[in-house]
Amino acid sequence: MDLVLTEDQEFIRKTAADFVEEKSPVSRFRELRDKQDATGFSRELWKEMADLGWAGIPYAEDVGGADMGFAELAVVLEELGRALAPEPFLSTVLLAGQALALSGNQALAKEWLTKICAGEAVLAVAYQEARSRYDLDAIETQAVKDGTGFKLSGEKVQVLDGHVADAILVSAKADGGVKLFLVPAGAAGLTITRQARLDDRNAALVALDGVSVGADAVVGDGALLANVVDRATVGLCAEMLGGMQQALDLSLEYLKTRKQFDVVIGSFQALKHRAADVFIEIELCKSAVMAAARAIDAGAPDTAKLVSVAKAKCSDAYVLATNEGVQFFGGVGMTDEYDIGFYMKRARAAELSFGDAAFHRDRWATLSGY
Repeated sequence: MDLVLTEDQEFIRKTAADFVEEKSPVSRFRELRDKQDATGFSRELWKEMADLGWAGIPYAEDVGGADMGFAELAVVLEELGRALAPEPFLSTVLLAGQALALSGNQALAKEWLTKICAGEAVLAVAYQEARSRYDLDAIETQAVKDGTGFKLSGEKVQVLDGHVADAILVSAKADGGVKLFLVPAGAAGLTITRQARLDDRNAALVALDGVSVGADAVVGDGALLANVVDRATVGLCAEMLGGMQQALDLSLEYLKTRKQFDVVIGSFQALKHRAADVFIEIELCKSAVMAAARAIDAGAPDTAKLVSVAKAKCSDAYVLATNEGVQFFGGVGMTDEYDIGFYMKRARAAELSFGDAAFHRDRWATLSGY
């Protein structure tokens, strides 16, 4: 596997980096947080990103996509992670969009993927419950047969971008297994409550009280959900990679300018060693993320193992980079004035999303037969 960017991927990366620098600096994220923005991101910027083709990178041309792969999408997500851009790639492109693209429900897929690629829709996936942790099958939400359709009842937690979603894909027990249903926003019996997360990203509680859906609302089963979560995990890892790299860059800039006793602190050997340790961990993450992304594109048989390697490494490394970053900044690193704290909070939230490092090390061991 060639673990370097192709010429096309490098062009996409450069375009994304320039766009983020001009239109999505961290100051924009700070402003959204400070004014407690009702949406939590910029719909105008989301449309601009879609117009650049980013939302449609992994989708077919007949729905407006670019018919490319996760290797290309990952380089965009890495640049967005550098600036903590809160646009709904994770919820809409990586979770809901992938579920629709991989489902057998062609009518729903074409209807919604066309809107996703155009930046005209935000979707969410509600699969986590209060006691499910990382077990996708630990579901109490029920889908009861009702004529030719179903009635859904239950409660979901940590639904990314749930309060602004045009539709939500909900996992529920049905016919002795797990099924994924598409529920339009505003459906009778559907209640969505926005929550405040540590990293100031969108999440919501979703309650369903006898929500009626037709048989044509079925998107897929539990196997589909597991596949989708793996794909979303790789996308999240790419975003985490950008965040940890930016955290290190901020730290190095500070180490090169801050003086103590008339000496630049970056000259202190102990701090050099600690910065070098972070650098090494980030370089390992780069290879792990790229390998997982390309495994998805190739349909490799060891994809699940590579996904777990990437998430375990990124979870540990992002936390390390931000912990060390705050230490490098000293007392001021704990203040809201400096951006390093934003990255620490994002690292904590991302670490626990789709399985933490311990979960994925155990999963890798199990998949490897240990």
